[in-house]
Amino acid sequence: MVRLSTPLVTALGLATSRVYAALQVDLDDPASIKKAAAQVAEDLLTFYHGDEPGMVPGILPGPPPDGDYYWWQGGALWGTMIDYRHHTGDKSYDDTISQAMLFQVGPNEDYMPPNWTASMGNDDQAFWALSAMLATEVGYTDPPEDQPQWLALAQAVFNEQTHEDRRVASGRCEWGLRWQVYPSNNGYNYINTIANACYFNIGARLARYTDNSTYADLANRTWNLINDLGYISDKWDVYDGAHLPDCSNINKAQFSYNAAMLVQGAAFLYNYTDGSQLWKDRVNNLVDRTLQVFFPDNIAFEPSCENAKCNADMESFKGYTARWLGTVMQLVPETRDKIYPVLKASTQAAVKQCTGGDNGRFCGFHWNTGVFDGEVGAGQQMNVLGSLISLLSPDVAAPLTNQTGGTSKGDVNAGSDEPLVPTFAPVTGGDKAGAGILTAILIAGALSAFAWMSMD
Repeated sequence: MVRLSTPLVTALGLATSRVYAALQVDLDDPASIKKAAAQVAEDLLTFYHGDEPGMVPGILPGPPPDGDYYWWQGGALWGTMIDYRHHTGDKSYDDTISQAMLFQVGPNEDYMPPNWTASMGNDDQAFWALSAMLATEVGYTDPPEDQPQWLALAQAVFNEQTHEDRRVASGRCEWGLRWQVYPSNNGYNYINTIANACYFNIGARLARYTDNSTYADLANRTWNLINDLGYISDKWDVYDGAHLPDCSNINKAQFSYNAAMLVQGAAFLYNYTDGSQLWKDRVNNLVDRTLQVFFPDNIAFEPSCENAKCNADMESFKGYTARWLGTVMQLVPETRDKIYPVLKASTQAAVKQCTGGDNGRFCGFHWNTGVFDGEVGAGQQMNVLGSLISLLSPDVAAPLTNQTGGTSKGDVNAGSDEPLVPTFAPVTGGDKAGAGILTAILIAGALSAFAWMSMD
């Protein structure tokens, strides 16, 4: 959360003595939704300074104590903005988005810039890959030919995370993707849902986009791992993870982005498999439980932290969840009747409390109170923006594939110059993309990194 000084609070008009009307929007009018989304997007980017002289493109201010945000939230920001562009047609931020996404690719073109080693999680790297994958699927402007391409960037991250150096070698947690990349980072022995769910999600989307069954096989293997470890309960609750050596003492905290990441990936595999009953059932069960747990009274809520204190990471989960449920409605249309009314009611509650700032429309985190809570930040703005555009999703073009208009170029060796392992199934689509797997990863020393729950 951005912690404002008293003078700044006054300057922004956050003092309780000043009252403004909420963000104005008619949720039955797509044009009105787009107008409100444009205003929220504009306010969101006031927290970004990477396009200013002397600043680092791509990242939000941080990490703590220099600012509230870790590197991954930059990747999440640009995914939100790419989705905003896709849903509204507003291309005015294209230069900023492209500069940011390309500046952070790192020397190996794999979203592993060395200066973020001390807090580099597999989920952090994956969030940038998810934004690159989204750019691929929505036909976002391809980079110049001498720059890394969106599809190849997503493949590079997937390839590296498939490698054994990122995974548990044996035992009950075998093949589990570790939370942290480097052994020196706090959380290296935590096998969490979000890292594995991100990998599952990217694999599902690569399978659908390239029509390559090996991606689907790896996604299926990851689903089975998450399920077999008990991270998905019999009631379809999605838990946070567990530690080595055996991943048996499960941390049963529930965060919306874990469940939403899985249900979106499942929706892609439902679509990829031409509507298999297995993935249909998984989608519907996850959707039903997600709406029950994270939308009490039809308003987005983070049950594992919101009654106490959510950190800046957790304060951004609502927006991702809304956006990804929007994709589910596109790929599994039968879910619209149960998802859309909940998202609409939640969005109404969200915009009602957007009365902060000197323009009277900055948003807070708590949506179930009906009043602005004074907590402004990039996460809060991303939440409301994601919720607004999710209402447009059913009538927006579904994600592309390389056979339905996708133009981004893949790279079979993305992330590595080494020979490929494993051998990939023949590509049945036009793009000869595979998933090259790194055969060596340099493990560098690093400082112990941020951990937002008890690790190791």
